[in-house]
Amino acid sequence: MSAAKAAPGDLSKCIRVDLHMHTCHSVDSLMTLDEVVEAALARGLGALAITDHDEIGGALALSRTAPFPVIVGEEVDVGDGEIIGLFLQERIPPKLGPEETIARIHAQGGLVYIPHPFDSHRYPLPEPALLSLLHEVDAIEVLNARVPVPAFNERAARFAHEHGIPCGAGSDAHTPGEIGRAYVEMEPFVDRDSFLRSLARGRIGGSESGPLVHLFSTWAKIRKRAGGSHERS
Repeated sequence: MSAAKAAPGDLSKCIRVDLHMHTCHSVDSLMTLDEVVEAALARGLGALAITDHDEIGGALALSRTAPFPVIVGEEVDVGDGEIIGLFLQERIPPKLGPEETIARIHAQGGLVYIPHPFDSHRYPLPEPALLSLLHEVDAIEVLNARVPVPAFNERAARFAHEHGIPCGAGSDAHTPGEIGRAYVEMEPFVDRDSFLRSLARGRIGGSESGPLVHLFSTWAKIRKRAGGSHERS
């Protein structure tokens, strides 16, 4: 199935979906679940994915209370890069390696989503590993709003097109102001399979946020290490 060459769906019926963001359940964010809902509604998102680092508690909680669909995700540290699982039911421990992480995502019916694959300033899965596991990859992030160099996103888009992999996008938000900065316009979905079909017909939208947003993540880490508290609500 080739997302890159698929014809767009009926955009009059589409919703905007942000597929990558972090909450106060991540070590580098102070954003509460209430702030996520408020910002998402203000920006007209029709659905979103919560992809906290090595944690799904916030995503599970929001999926039960949000007034829009919330995909339970997790950005997993595989020991040499990161892999996002979408439509998860159980947390996946970090540092298991890419092969075991992918196996655990698929074993619970989830989707394997590769974030910021060519952003050398972040923590991408090494390209040789990505190529060797490409047959197990369900989607690739081709627009991450926190990528500091647009060429990294452009390379990800070319890579997805060349390999016929469905394309995704997300703000990678750690603060309310970033939510919805990057998104996919896609037809509404009700489950994993309908999501994947809609994603393959979707259209990428948005732009990069700029490098200053990373200061908020640094501040969040410092505050948490210093013992500062932030209500998880």
